[in-house]
Amino acid sequence: MADRKTIPGRTDHVVVVGAGLSGLSAALHLAGTGREVTVIEAAAKPGGRAGQETIEGYRVDTGATVLTMPELIDEAFAAVGTSLAAEVDLIKLDPAYRARFADGSTIAVHTDAAAMEAEIREAAGPREAEGYRRLRAWLTDLYQVQRDRFIGANFDSPTDLVGPELARLAALGGFGRLGPAVGRFLSDDRLRRLFSFQALYAGVPPSRALAAYAVIAYMDTVAGVSFPRGGIGAVAEAMAGAAARAGVRVRYSTSAAWLERVGTRVGAVRTTTGERIACDTVVLTADLAASYRLLGVTPRRPLALRYSPSAVVLHTGTTRSWAELDHHTIFFGRAWERTFQEITREGVLMSDPSLLVTRPTATDPTLAPQGRHQISVLAPCPNLRTGPIDWRRIGPRYRDDLVRVLEQRGLTGFDSSIEMQRLVTPADWEAAGLAEGSPFSVAHIFAQTGPFRPRNLVRGVDNVVLAGSGTTPGVGIPPVVISGRLAAQRIAGRLVTATGVRGQSVSGL
Repeated sequence: MADRKTIPGRTDHVVVVGAGLSGLSAALHLAGTGREVTVIEAAAKPGGRAGQETIEGYRVDTGATVLTMPELIDEAFAAVGTSLAAEVDLIKLDPAYRARFADGSTIAVHTDAAAMEAEIREAAGPREAEGYRRLRAWLTDLYQVQRDRFIGANFDSPTDLVGPELARLAALGGFGRLGPAVGRFLSDDRLRRLFSFQALYAGVPPSRALAAYAVIAYMDTVAGVSFPRGGIGAVAEAMAGAAARAGVRVRYSTSAAWLERVGTRVGAVRTTTGERIACDTVVLTADLAASYRLLGVTPRRPLALRYSPSAVVLHTGTTRSWAELDHHTIFFGRAWERTFQEITREGVLMSDPSLLVTRPTATDPTLAPQGRHQISVLAPCPNLRTGPIDWRRIGPRYRDDLVRVLEQRGLTGFDSSIEMQRLVTPADWEAAGLAEGSPFSVAHIFAQTGPFRPRNLVRGVDNVVLAGSGTTPGVGIPPVVISGRLAAQRIAGRLVTATGVRGQSVSGL
């Protein structure tokens, strides 16, 4: 791999702004190099968009609910001499998901190849099972080609893509479209949905997403989905604890107000209480627009940034559960292409919703009071730019619509069983500082992918690095954890991880 730029000058004391997974990943990797690290976090606890809150006795993961590629988190723990296994009780989910379709059929997603092949043979016949075998091999090849060179690497220019891996990715069809690529292997519409809906995580419909983003389906359906006992928030708590034991100062309820910059270098972070925290280097993990505001610099781009669709999330605590619900259950509506058109182009709510329902108490009953269940419903929706909906007026009515849809799809009595609820809409995401009311940040269209994504180094500021979902490599727990490591590499150069030495670099911008 070609040398990559690093921060010039002193980098002894690093201030990390934000204790989400990217900031904690950066802090752990940097602590492993012997640097002095201070993490400041506006909230009272760690996690950010992978955080947790206790609501009326229910522990609720308020952001991410799907955990894949835990070995990346293990790398961060290994930097300070511990491991994910030592810090978190991780449970492999089987099935990873269960899909329920409008025709009444169900398909469980198993990560074991033989089990999934048998599931598909029973649901759709031997021809589709054979297509799945070929699809699985293709997904694995795609991931292996992209893992280190495209997903796990810093970029300094588009020419960094050039190399044999680029030719291999092209030969695999990675620059085609995801929907048609999956369709080469599978003809059953239900299966096509199961292996392509993940594109929405990247903010693009399957029909328009690059086939390269099938790696998200690889992470879900081949590598597998896990759940940490105590909830996703337990991962952030464990990372923060390991960082503190390694000497990192983690300060909660402390917000960055501005960066004290002289010329091209930041010498201190100023907090909203007026405190001055002197530093040599800063890692910013706030939402991209918020990070640029702190810097006082917004890089010029040929085209304005496009943000992903948003989501409405209904968190509930219920007095009962339903046989229809696994840990993760996807309720697909009949509509498919129209659904994506509505939320990404027309800016209206889904007329025939497809919904992700998560019941973490299926795996960890301690997340709810005894005899109760915690259930969260996620409904994709337009961001506030595409669909400027008056959520304070529409939100309660849409909540009722979602509950009604789920009752029609088998969760009879859902509404009357709810004893705790919290509705989160794009207006709430915007109030939390997320641009265009989207928790999924900048969409992964081609012009915002790889070396074209907002870089983690900002021109005109020599000693600040970005991390988080808005920069390289992108959205989701695995990319966000990687982004923390990439930020640490910009500062330290080489990092020692569980898989050896990572990163080669040359000082100077």
